[in-house]
Amino acid sequence: MLERRYDIDWIRVIAIGLLLLYHTVIGFQPWAVFIAFIQNDDPIESLWIPMSMINVWRIPLLFYVSGMGVAFAIKRRTVQDLLKERTIRILLPFAFGVLAIVPLHVFLWQSYYSQQLEYWFHPFHLWFLGNIYLYVLLLSPFLFYLKKQKLSKVKFFVKNLLSHPLGCLLMIIPFILEAELIDFETFETYAMNMHGFSIGAIAFITGFLFVFGGKGVWENLKKWVWFYLSLAFSLYLMRVLYFDANAPFYLMAVESNLWIYAVLGLGYRYLNKPSKSLVYWSQAAYPIYILHMLFLYLTSYFIFPLDWNPWLSFVVVFASTMSLCIGTYHYCIRPFAYVRPFFGLKMNKDRHQKAQLNELAQVEGNSFGSLEAIRK
Repeated sequence: MLERRYDIDWIRVIAIGLLLLYHTVIGFQPWAVFIAFIQNDDPIESLWIPMSMINVWRIPLLFYVSGMGVAFAIKRRTVQDLLKERTIRILLPFAFGVLAIVPLHVFLWQSYYSQQLEYWFHPFHLWFLGNIYLYVLLLSPFLFYLKKQKLSKVKFFVKNLLSHPLGCLLMIIPFILEAELIDFETFETYAMNMHGFSIGAIAFITGFLFVFGGKGVWENLKKWVWFYLSLAFSLYLMRVLYFDANAPFYLMAVESNLWIYAVLGLGYRYLNKPSKSLVYWSQAAYPIYILHMLFLYLTSYFIFPLDWNPWLSFVVVFASTMSLCIGTYHYCIRPFAYVRPFFGLKMNKDRHQKAQLNELAQVEGNSFGSLEAIRK
């Protein structure tokens, strides 16, 4: 049986939570309206300080994780199976979101600012799904070639390279070259531009190689995690204090990947174990990602005009957005087989969840008790 990597599932869930927080903070910045966010009249600019720490690695991390997901998926799939599954799990939610979800929160923005209501056919926050689907289509021949190299010199080279601490650092070179060769205005702007597409592709392939390289890669990340974390934080301080948050792009590329290495190392060290909570949240994360902008705009639409203390507004908007996302998933998406695929979930909820719970019970043995006890 294939080893299940609970830490990667948890990192995906955490990354989606950070995305919701990040987008909520944008609504409290004085430039939010210029990127089509509903903006609170009383900003909290200090909120951007911690966000500037994560905005260079939060999206590349998701591309890493997506590449890892494909690496695990192709171990038991043909190229036809992979393309069919990714079409259902990625292209269908992407198309549905662009047609039915994005226009709703755009209507809210247009209404809030007294603009003419127009139907927008636009990916908006779902651009990430479009990129991932294109990577799978374009890179499948290369990925399945690597799959066949189980005992080859290619496998041996990747395994030995990434099992060495310098090897992981060498993997940052393509990111540095991308930062220097691609023309873009800001490093942390990834949506629907060549920078986002190119850095996403590099991160996707790197994530794939991390899984392809085997356990030694992860032991290496775990061993050097505090080095990566301290170096990433040092580069962040340099970026903020010395470069006024606008460091040279090659330094931001290095910082970005060091943060990601630290997150992956910490996840492998502390999160790679089964959890009843993970069974639920690993399913909920995808629908929450698709829905969160709609509910963020909806809560902002009603809360911002109340002229509350901005910190109170921030807490209420964030908590309300999260609650509406979870409630909609739990009561309106999760129970209905024919709704689930539009939000990236398999139709058969019971069979999929039962498989996860059975696996959890097998791994933990008697510590959780019977399957029925877990289910409760």
